[in-house]
Amino acid sequence: MTESDSAVEPAIFVISYDADTLQENQFSQVSSIESLDDHRLTTWVDVRGLGDGSVVQELGDRLGLHRLALADVVNIGQRPKVDVYDGVVFVALRMVTLVEGGRLHWEQVTLFVGANYLLTFQESHDDCLEPLRERLRKGRKLIRGGGPDQLATSVIDAIVDGYFPVLEHFGEKLEEFEEQILHENRTDTLAALYLAKRDLSGFRRATWPLRAALTQLQRDEEDGFHATARLHMRDTLDHVMQVVDVNESYRELAASLVDMHLSIVGQRTNDVMRVLTVVSAIFIPMTFVAGIYGMNFDTSKALNLPELGWSHGYLFFWCVCLSIAVSLLVLFRRLGWLAR
Repeated sequence: MTESDSAVEPAIFVISYDADTLQENQFSQVSSIESLDDHRLTTWVDVRGLGDGSVVQELGDRLGLHRLALADVVNIGQRPKVDVYDGVVFVALRMVTLVEGGRLHWEQVTLFVGANYLLTFQESHDDCLEPLRERLRKGRKLIRGGGPDQLATSVIDAIVDGYFPVLEHFGEKLEEFEEQILHENRTDTLAALYLAKRDLSGFRRATWPLRAALTQLQRDEEDGFHATARLHMRDTLDHVMQVVDVNESYRELAASLVDMHLSIVGQRTNDVMRVLTVVSAIFIPMTFVAGIYGMNFDTSKALNLPELGWSHGYLFFWCVCLSIAVSLLVLFRRLGWLAR
């Protein structure tokens, strides 16, 4: 992530709700968020854009968040992990989106799960969480009846579900690469295949640690997550396992396609070299014959070469050369050096 991406001006979006009511607001100051002090409501504070980190520090000071966790928020590029600081669960994971040109845009998302609140910090304003917000607005009992742990599980699940369309895109691209390798002779296929392989490796770095982190979160009973949230976390963990398996399959397929492309290129090179070798082998004896009859001194008497003074000698020379060429072609074909 570049410096300009991490310096996006923060916007604070707050959704406060219980089973019967919901309030949605946008604030410019942390001090204006009054619902954080109301323990009867579940408050989701979604900070989109980190800016200079001042909003992160203000929220940390107000809620008493651990300074190490706050440092992980502003120091982007953290590997997915779960930590517990004084009863507050901290989760870091990676969100991915497809951008123009089929490239991947990775973004760090961090969560703080407290007694009555959920804090989420994102690097930019774009995310994949709008369907979750719609479910909250429509009053779905499953999510509105739960607490911050249930909401955090839903956020993580929404981010993980966003992996599947990206993997589907890679599946289609790998099929296209296979068709290009087998039926087309394009010079840019190998470069594009290496880029896809690199993106899949980035996927692996984002999902393998996440699997271990969610396993820890699903099993640890001291983090404050209730049974319903743990049940849904297990379902999210299953989704992560599916992502890991599909990604590994695609990585192996990409590596196989690279090997196949190199093998085909080598085979084509061998075919070209075989043709050149056959052509050279045909012309070598013909060059030998032409060299004998093309010497610059009179050898007709010394070596008794009557063809040099024969009126049909030129025609005889070409008949000999063509006979040699045809004989070699027949021999090479029987040896399997030429296409049957």
